[in-house]
Amino acid sequence: MPEAAIGGLLEQIADQLGSPVPAHLQAALRAVPRHLFLPSTLWLRDGAGGYEPCDRERDPDRWWRAAYSDIPLVTQFAQLPDGDRVPSSSASMPSMVVRMLMALNGRRGQRVLEIGTGTGFNAALLSYLFGAGNVTSLDVDPGLTREAQRALKASGQQPEVFCADGAGGWPPAAPYDAVISTCSVRTVPPSWLEQTASGGRIVTPWDTSWCNYGTLIATKQADGTAEGSLAPYGSFMLMRAQQVDVELRRDVLRDGQTPERSTTDLSPWSVAGNDLDAQLFVGLHMPGAWHSWDTEAEGTHTRLWLADDQATSWASVDYDGRQMSTFAVAQYGARKLWDEVVEAYEQYVAAGRPRIDRLRLSVSADGRTTVSARQRRT
Repeated sequence: MPEAAIGGLLEQIADQLGSPVPAHLQAALRAVPRHLFLPSTLWLRDGAGGYEPCDRERDPDRWWRAAYSDIPLVTQFAQLPDGDRVPSSSASMPSMVVRMLMALNGRRGQRVLEIGTGTGFNAALLSYLFGAGNVTSLDVDPGLTREAQRALKASGQQPEVFCADGAGGWPPAAPYDAVISTCSVRTVPPSWLEQTASGGRIVTPWDTSWCNYGTLIATKQADGTAEGSLAPYGSFMLMRAQQVDVELRRDVLRDGQTPERSTTDLSPWSVAGNDLDAQLFVGLHMPGAWHSWDTEAEGTHTRLWLADDQATSWASVDYDGRQMSTFAVAQYGARKLWDEVVEAYEQYVAAGRPRIDRLRLSVSADGRTTVSARQRRT
């Protein structure tokens, strides 16, 4: 079954790419069967916003179809303090894996650092492409690390795998010609820059507090900085070292807060709706600011909440359910978050509403990021 299944998977990936999978990556996918890196129980979308288990022994046909479908597969959950469970590890969508390997644009013999071993599948592909002795892979979860090492041994691909926080990189094997991350970041860790050789490439999914979208493809410069652009794909779990545990009602809203009130003619859906390009632009220009929708807010039809990662400021924008010309605004704290949103959106419009692939990121040696928009081609 695997050979036919892999052929079908390659067709699915080609459909996503809009072109055939490059020959060297086809060879890698055939040499590294995905099912070897999957647990006996997968968690699949249930169609109602949650997940349901798919067990290989109880439902083998469904399990194998999932294993060789171009979909992400949740493989592990984490328990939250309130009792809820959230995905904490997954097998990435194969077409996304291929896109990132294409962006890496490396060659055999180069040294590669992977952040986020996960199931080990991507580490195995990297080992096939670059040579196992040239690949170092890190994962912060000891259980995942052990399982990945077992699966890698079974696959015949055995890179160096260590249980470590990827935010610090892995100095013993540096410098690297490439760093590839299977978790998203909000800033490039300075260690990655330090450990990447001049001219080397960094490929990592990108995230802002406002919007989780995009993949950074950057090149290390001789002065220790990096320059790159964002590709219009990628939505990965955020690196644990950069996660922030702040909740609106638990940490931000407090009795006795008196917000400033005003109105706005900017629709909240323009900045927090389906326009991912606008969302990303706003997020890049408003570090640490996030939003959530509330359809059960008291006194209004729909409310957009805004808050910051420091839990010091918040704002709300209300839709009354009747008209879309003006919206009620409330703002509290040192940051006037809705004013920041309006300013960022005005910059977005003035820049010609740039698509994500027009955005260029410059990363300083200490990880600070600045954003510019390339001119539209005529």
